[in-house]
Amino acid sequence: MAERMTFLPRAELLTIEELDRLASAFIRLGVTKLRITGGEPLVRRGIGELFDRLSRHLAAGALSEVTLTTNGTQLRHHAERLAAAGVRRINVSLDTIDAARYRRLTRGGDLTAALAGIEAARAAGLSIKINAVALADDKEGLVPLIEWAHAEGYDVTLIETMPLGETGTDRADQFLSLTAWRDRMEARWRFVDLPDRTGGPARYTRVLETGGRLGFITPLTNNFCAGCNRVRLTCTGQFFPCLGQAVRTDFRAVLRAGTRDKALDDAIRAAIARKPEAHDFAIDRGARPVLTRHMSVTGG
Repeated sequence: MAERMTFLPRAELLTIEELDRLASAFIRLGVTKLRITGGEPLVRRGIGELFDRLSRHLAAGALSEVTLTTNGTQLRHHAERLAAAGVRRINVSLDTIDAARYRRLTRGGDLTAALAGIEAARAAGLSIKINAVALADDKEGLVPLIEWAHAEGYDVTLIETMPLGETGTDRADQFLSLTAWRDRMEARWRFVDLPDRTGGPARYTRVLETGGRLGFITPLTNNFCAGCNRVRLTCTGQFFPCLGQAVRTDFRAVLRAGTRDKALDDAIRAAIARKPEAHDFAIDRGARPVLTRHMSVTGG
């Protein structure tokens, strides 16, 4: 996110009922996995009700899973309800376990709140994976993060920084090639590639020295578009079939026009059919991001 963000009036957000109806329509057409993400989804008023509503699709067998990506700071208030609603695994976005660096990256955040949330999630029986964006100025800090997570029994996925929105920092200065980082780390760790797939872009290895699983999401150095089956819906009802493209469909307008289920289904099919062949991510020094929207707008 940028230093100063402009947040939306509540009227522009989809209501919990609208989110439920739209999610249910996608499920009716064959979607079997949902991830609730952000921004930070657990600050949304009524978020527990949304998970409660979606749980009926898990009970009916139409959904195989509902998962969550969160920064963890609110997890201690929600972990038990999430588990009761059928959530079995979550991703926690945590770029460092150094308290001072965490405070800088999050502009004042408290690492202890995130760690307490992770503990609450584990106590509730949730499986936890740590997501970390790899940044060039902290490539050495990834090692203690991975070692801590693996010692706690958590998977880790490292993600290359993506050129989405103006953040006040040149992305070329931030960018760390995870392909090159892994090559360097082979002097320290032994990696065994795994066939594991979770339906997303990550490719997994086992770190023999820690015993843990380590994933890599590399949109710039090792393109994964050919295997991508993900689409995104924002809190305002904007549907993006590709994170790295501007193609979108306004489902808020469709819903609020009083559209019946068949017409909504037709609109979803048409939106899915527009999924691009590949993203347009590129990081060049001094260049503006190809897309002006921030990652927090679309969801990770």
